[in-house]
Amino acid sequence: MNREYYVYILTDKGRKTLYIGVTNDLPTRLWQHRNPEKASFSQRYHCIVLVYYEQFPDPLSAIAREKQLKGWRREKKNALIETMNPRWEELSADWP
Repeated sequence: MNREYYVYILTDKGRKTLYIGVTNDLPTRLWQHRNPEKASFSQRYHCIVLVYYEQFPDPLSAIAREKQLKGWRREKKNALIETMNPRWEELSADWP
């Protein structure tokens, strides 16, 4: 079974807060952030805008990358986001 894994970064509309997560189903996970069943970090800080993601072939690689990114300073995270998304636009806007 070939499954893909993702590390993703969400932000709020003011780009004040970043949320970094890992999942094997990015569209469903985004829906969960935007429609939480219980209180969560992303709900509390309104982190619902997908601004960055990376794809991995296995969960261990994705988790290692998530931990790496969480250890970075904000300036380095911002620079990474801008390599893929210089205007910090919502990347999932045209997803089904």
